[in-house]
Amino acid sequence: MSKKLILIAFVVSLGGFLFGFDAGIISGVMSYAGPEFNLNDIQSGWVVSSPSFAAMIAMIFSGRLSDIVGRKKILVVVAFLYAVSALLSAYAISYEMLYIARMIGGLAFGAALVLAPTYIAEISTAENRGKLVSIQQLNIVLGFFAAFLSNYYFNKYNTSGDSFFTDENVWRWMLGVELIPAVLYFIFLFFIPKSPRWLFTKNRNEEAKKVLVSVYGEVKATEEVDTILSSLEGTVLKAVEKVKLKDLFKPALRFVLIVGLVVGVLQQITGINAVYFYATSIFKQTGIGTDAAFASGVLLSSITVVFTFVAMYLIDRMGRRPLLLFGTAGIAISLLLCAYGFKQATYQLTSESITELKFEGANKLSIYVDKVYNNDVDFKNDMKSALGNQVYSKNDGDILETATIINATLVLIGVLGFIACFAFSLGPVMWVLLSELFPNKYRGFAIGVIAFVNSFISWVVQLIFPWELSNLGNALTFFIFGAIACIGFFVMIKILPETKGKSLEQIERELVRD
Repeated sequence: MSKKLILIAFVVSLGGFLFGFDAGIISGVMSYAGPEFNLNDIQSGWVVSSPSFAAMIAMIFSGRLSDIVGRKKILVVVAFLYAVSALLSAYAISYEMLYIARMIGGLAFGAALVLAPTYIAEISTAENRGKLVSIQQLNIVLGFFAAFLSNYYFNKYNTSGDSFFTDENVWRWMLGVELIPAVLYFIFLFFIPKSPRWLFTKNRNEEAKKVLVSVYGEVKATEEVDTILSSLEGTVLKAVEKVKLKDLFKPALRFVLIVGLVVGVLQQITGINAVYFYATSIFKQTGIGTDAAFASGVLLSSITVVFTFVAMYLIDRMGRRPLLLFGTAGIAISLLLCAYGFKQATYQLTSESITELKFEGANKLSIYVDKVYNNDVDFKNDMKSALGNQVYSKNDGDILETATIINATLVLIGVLGFIACFAFSLGPVMWVLLSELFPNKYRGFAIGVIAFVNSFISWVVQLIFPWELSNLGNALTFFIFGAIACIGFFVMIKILPETKGKSLEQIERELVRD
């Protein structure tokens, strides 16, 4: 595999890095911005999930738009929108301005998550396509890692007594630092070529051949040209922009559409973005404290990076199907372990523990001294009743740390197991499968449609997650996610095909029946 090809794939998928960075950053930001704007559960959920809502719009249009004007042009716009979002988020003066700024970023990552795997699949060969498309997921998890590391240090310096950072401004720095990778992404995109398969669909054959020769050399490029032209003959050369939504429901495409939708829905409905976006909050629920919660976020993202490399190593060796099945089984077990750990937890405040709480008004909790709670919902409701939502939200980490009796190690193992299993299965493999399943003629539009559904599920999960924790509790919330993963595992056993080592054209012949 040429170094140039790896570099192109890495640059194109930097939009994934920015998505991961944004998703990881917000888990720390809400510890400060939530109390500052006195947000309730639904408002907090909306700030976190609003980019996914905007992404749904971008996903449904970006694939089709890129079929018309090209993948590269849309990606340049994406990078610009990321930069604008970072700036406006950092200067947000209200709840409304904050979520609107984040929605601009959502438009960017919605388009990026569709176009990067599409572009990479179109410039790759069958032998290296899985690994190269997985670079998208690698960039996402590197973004998570950078964000959690950034949050950890911002929180550390804020709580160390440093006069520069305060609870009122530290979250703005957390959001604003995203401007740096956004600008670099914008610059780097001008140095990548246009998609050769897209150029062929526009009858720009000579230009497409030059791209393939520059990437693969003369001999390999000639083989690729012959394969692509034979598959395009009489199909894609008809106007691509005329592809309609109803075309995806034709009998010939029904099977690949069902597979794509099942994997696309399962990737998000098991709660991955709830865990990522609310990582700091989840770790606070275990009673380990705010500082340890931020540190655990770094550990979580490190595990993600390691197991994404595992996926990249195995995906073209072991195949897509085994990775998805093993990973989903592990996800189900890990989530149910989290549910069990939270179910065993109890909560109790003592006179000594209340005196250790440093915030103003902590003495109001004395009415609950020595009361034992068997679930987190009743405990948190009483704390909010005594302190008010804003004061509780600002100090929930300290309160839970002093009151929670739980096997935090068990929950941590469950969360990290979930993250690890996701990172070598549903995370990267979904995008690889989507880039392979659909014929050239439909690929951009079809990936956009399934990514739209994927983002819709993600948005719903993120939006209601704070409400679930407050009203259903930690144990039931994680049990629901685990049960869904079990169902998904058995569905995939029945329907998942294997696409390892096959050209896009060969996959089309096997799975699509005209």
